[in-house]
Amino acid sequence: MNSYDVIVVGGGPTGLACAIEAKRRGLTHLVLEKGCVVNSLYRYPVNMVFFTTPELLEIGELPLVCQREKPTRLEALKYYRLAARHFELNVHQYERVEKIQGSDGAFEFSTRDRLGVAQRYRSKKTILATGYYDLPNRMGIPGEDLPKVSHYYSEAHPYYDCDVAVIGGKNSAAETALDLYRHGARVTLIHRTEALSDRIKYWVRPDIANRIRKGEIQAFFNTQVTEILPDCIRLAPAEGANGKGTAKGTNDKEKGQTLKNDFVLALTGYHPDMEFIQSAGVEMEPTRMRPRCHPETLESNVAGLYLAGVIIAGLETAEIFIENGRFHGKQIVADIAAKLKSHSTPSGQSGSG
Repeated sequence: MNSYDVIVVGGGPTGLACAIEAKRRGLTHLVLEKGCVVNSLYRYPVNMVFFTTPELLEIGELPLVCQREKPTRLEALKYYRLAARHFELNVHQYERVEKIQGSDGAFEFSTRDRLGVAQRYRSKKTILATGYYDLPNRMGIPGEDLPKVSHYYSEAHPYYDCDVAVIGGKNSAAETALDLYRHGARVTLIHRTEALSDRIKYWVRPDIANRIRKGEIQAFFNTQVTEILPDCIRLAPAEGANGKGTAKGTNDKEKGQTLKNDFVLALTGYHPDMEFIQSAGVEMEPTRMRPRCHPETLESNVAGLYLAGVIIAGLETAEIFIENGRFHGKQIVADIAAKLKSHSTPSGQSGSG
């Protein structure tokens, strides 16, 4: 069984940043990623442009070069591949962690690789950087599991000349609705509150507002989907809307109507894998599901097990992005290195040299 100083679970930007810091401090490391490197970014829409500037996505002080002011998904994927290669990170792709056992100094990992073969590893310290994009927030309505429904959006071409419902009111929903409209889909945007989110990218907001105002994209606010059928969807006023569901570009008699529909894109957000985190012994604050961890070292209530990236925020996933999560590696690995050095100091000697 191979042993390491540090095993990082999750090969996203934060996980890679943690591995870079471990390597810089001379610690043996392994990154276990159930998909491809930066799997969440890979699943972003094909033509997505990041809201942030390139320097805020950089890890390991390695420059991210892009053609325009803001990097594209394709440029980000290339950058993180180059970072993994440049720092010679030890990454196992397509290997899912099924169980973490043991304790500080002697963690044991049970995994399964892409061929279905069981693997086992040991580590002195553990870093969980599992992100949140793999678990969508489900609506819990009939028909949500139909093949026509997806919680992810890649590109517009498959939806040409189709009736597509986009559920959600944040940035991803607005960008998806616009992309679909411009590629020949008939788009209906459905949102539970009375307006789109204030966090929509500043260059997207006037565009989506104008398309709705002109009736080019049909929009229902204060409205929820109550059922998805093979050829249609059913709508009703959202809970708390007091029966005041509204539709831009439609009239009042259409409230609660059944709409013809070919595809549903339920862009209702995502959440961390709380069950997996708790299975490792990490305690959660019950309301917002924030895991217990030290504010500076990010060590959880389980000694030797650290948390990095968005999972620290629990259900409040909008609090942490690549821009701030990428720094967690420095905090965590500094503490790990100090503790490993302390433990390796012979009895009777101080750890100060």
